[in-house]
Amino acid sequence: MTAASQYASVRYVVDDVQAAIDFYTTHLGFTVNASAAPAFADVVRGPLRLLLSGPASSGARATPADATAAGRNRIHLTVDDLDTEIDRLRAAGLPFRSDLVSGPGGRQILLTDPAGNLIELFQPAHRPDAS
Repeated sequence: MTAASQYASVRYVVDDVQAAIDFYTTHLGFTVNASAAPAFADVVRGPLRLLLSGPASSGARATPADATAAGRNRIHLTVDDLDTEIDRLRAAGLPFRSDLVSGPGGRQILLTDPAGNLIELFQPAHRPDAS
């Protein structure tokens, strides 16, 4: 297995690679795996490798012209304490794109990276042990 194949990779097209690196490493616990900014970088968190493709990267250039806006797809990050994360990110001045939503599976809220890509923060519902 190669180092790259140990990750699930998602590509986000971004306007500013360095701003995206700063956002993901400062606020969401990612670390830089490789950087060729301003064209490209990849950051990792656990098994997720997020490919940040700037306008000069081949990944961004391959994107059809009619698909330039950020999509409805999103990465899903599980957190232990959603309320604490919301407070921490709001204190850092980050805007959220949704209100807190609760359902049978847990609670979630959406925020965006500097390019407008969605990130879902999710706290699973507490499930009593099925003993």
